[in-house]
Amino acid sequence: MLARTSIVLAIAAVVSMPAAAIAQINVITSGGFAAAYREILPDFERTTGITVTTTTGASQGSGANTIGAQLRRGVPADVVIMSREGLDELIADGRTHPGTATDLAMTPLGMAVRSGAPKPDISTVDAFKQTLLRAKSITFASSTTGIYLTTMLFPRLGIAGEMAAKSTTAAVAAVARGEAELAIQPVSELLRVAGTEFVGPIPNDIQYISIFAAAAVAGTKELERAERLIAFLNSDSAAAAIKKTGMEPVKSR
Repeated sequence: MLARTSIVLAIAAVVSMPAAAIAQINVITSGGFAAAYREILPDFERTTGITVTTTTGASQGSGANTIGAQLRRGVPADVVIMSREGLDELIADGRTHPGTATDLAMTPLGMAVRSGAPKPDISTVDAFKQTLLRAKSITFASSTTGIYLTTMLFPRLGIAGEMAAKSTTAAVAAVARGEAELAIQPVSELLRVAGTEFVGPIPNDIQYISIFAAAAVAGTKELERAERLIAFLNSDSAAAAIKKTGMEPVKSR
């Protein structure tokens, strides 16, 4: 009877513990690393006992859903995972804990079409350019790689005006729904997306390699747990999932 009473009291004590006593952290991640993150996270939670709450946001841009905008308005976060360019902006703004920025993976830009549609030729710069000109509609993310496309690549190819007239920033989901003919995004965002087929990477001469990185957020009260997650994402245990989702692991710089 005494043993049974002790068990009941122990269970009651656990149930009545305040939320702060439960091992948990909050993460905001961008789309480029999201597929690998979803593969890796269950192992981290299982082996550490740390529960992770995840929300998403764009690495860069002017929208209200960018990771920087979310941090500025007080959205709870202990770790951010995003493009290195976006993370560097947060570092300059004092939004990350010093010394925690860690490069995780890199991936090239690629193209996708709707399932069953002919795969266009993008094997050379000219073929890629002609494919874009022939397409009725194109979509890409408004974040880091979208900035590269609109401010650097399209002007370099001399097609900025044509692309502006038929581009949206709804990303690959628009292709799956038949709302756009082509999607240009980091390869890690294009593989295994229902309703679409991966065409391939864009030509090397105009390629953009995205590096995704993580850091602890300045002021986090869960720094030790945040650093454990970052180390796990950068470990050999995570490498297989990173490669599976179209990226290559990289060492932190």
